Amino acid sequence: MSRSLAEWLVYQEQVNVRSIELGLDRVRAVWQRMGAPALARRVITVGGTNGKGSTVALLEAMLQAADLRVGCYTSPHLLHYNERVRIDGRDADDAALIGSFERIEAARAEIPLTYFEFGTLAALDLFARAGLDVAVLEVGLGGRLDAVNIIDADVAVITTIDLDHMDWLGEGRDNIGREKAGIARAGRPVIVGELDPPQGLLDALGGYEACVERAGVDFQVERQASGWHWRHRDGLSLSLPDPALAAPVQYANAAAAIAALHALDGSISAMAFAGAVSAGLLAVRVPARLQLLGGDPALIVDVGHNPQAARALAEWLDAQPRGRVHAIYGALADKDVEAVVAALGARIDHWHLAGLERDTPRGLAAKVLGERLRQALPQAHVDLYPDVATALHAARAAARPGERVLAFGSFFVAAAVLAESDR
Repeated sequence: MSRSLAEWLVYQEQVNVRSIELGLDRVRAVWQRMGAPALARRVITVGGTNGKGSTVALLEAMLQAADLRVGCYTSPHLLHYNERVRIDGRDADDAALIGSFERIEAARAEIPLTYFEFGTLAALDLFARAGLDVAVLEVGLGGRLDAVNIIDADVAVITTIDLDHMDWLGEGRDNIGREKAGIARAGRPVIVGELDPPQGLLDALGGYEACVERAGVDFQVERQASGWHWRHRDGLSLSLPDPALAAPVQYANAAAAIAALHALDGSISAMAFAGAVSAGLLAVRVPARLQLLGGDPALIVDVGHNPQAARALAEWLDAQPRGRVHAIYGALADKDVEAVVAALGARIDHWHLAGLERDTPRGLAAKVLGERLRQALPQAHVDLYPDVATALHAARAAARPGERVLAFGSFFVAAAVLAESDR
C-alpha cells in the first residue's frame, strides 16, 4: 500500500509504543539487513547538550565552501519533516523519504523501530546513495545509546554538557557527560568544544582511548573588536570574520567545527582551508537560533530551552542596547523552568507564557508554567495564553517601537512563531 509522507510519519509513531527507547541493537540489526553501506568518504558526528544544530550548520557551510558534497542529518525539525535530511544544502523531498521508509519497512520485519530510529535510518540510507564526500550527523538524546551511534565516525564533536533529559541520562553533568562521550571511538579525534567540561566526560573519553582535542587547551579562540583568531597547538593560525550567526556562544561552536575539519586528514587541502572556513562563517544560516524576523518592534526567535541555553540568551541580551524585552515562553514538563527564568531574570520586562499542552503530551499548560516561573521570579510581570499564536499576538500588541519580542523555550514555540510569521 502506497503511503504519503504524512501517513508514513503517523504510522511510525504506532510501530513502537514507546516514543523513546534507547539502545542500538534494534536499529543496528535493521541497518545491517539493509547492507550497512558506507555513508560517505568521511563522517562527523556532533553531540552535546546545546550548540549541536549550529555546529552542524557551520560544518555544512564550511564544507560546501570547499566544494565538497555534504549530507546533514539534524533533529527535530521546525516546520517540515524534510528539514531533517539535507544533501548539498537542499532538504530531502517527499519521494526520497518515502522510498527510504519503504526500504526500512521491508528490512525491519518484526523489529519495532521508534519514530526517531526510522528517521535516522532514512538519513543513513539516503546519504549512502548520494555519493557524499562528508556526512554530518547530529546525535539525538544522549550519545552512547542514541541511534546515530551505530555509525563509527571519523571525527566526533561534543559541544557542551548541561542538565537536560536527566530522566534518561542521569543526574548531574558528570553522568550526562559519560553518556555523551559514547560517540567517541578509539584512536579517532573527538573535539570537546566546552572550556570547562565535566570530569565525567573527560574520564569517559579516556576510557574510550579517543584522541581528545579540547577548547582552550589544543585550540584557542581570541576575540577582537572586529573578527577573531583561531589557533591550534600544531601552529596553524587563522584570522577569521565574525560568524554570521548571532550570540557570543557561536564563536565556541565555530571553533569546535574548525577543529573537527582540521582533524579530517586532508579532506580540505591546506591551501583551501582558511578560505573555506572564512566563507562558511559568512554564509552559515540556521533557523531559530537568535533568528531576527524583522519589524519594529523586532521579533527574535530561538530554540533555547535549558539553563545553559538561557545563560547564552542572557549573554546576548547583555550585549544589545538596553530596551524593554517581551518574552514569549513555553516549556515542556521535563525542563528546568525555574533555572531557565532565573538565568534571564530582570532582562525580561514582560513574560507572555504560552501553553504547549495542545502541541505535545509533554507540554506545560500556561497556568502551571506561570506557577513555576513565579517560584524563581515572584515579582515578574506575567500574562498567560492558551497557545503560542495567541501569546505572539499579545506580545506584539504590547511591545512599542524600539522594544524587542523574544520567543524561546522549545522547538514548538519556535515552530509556531515561524509559521505565524510566514502567514
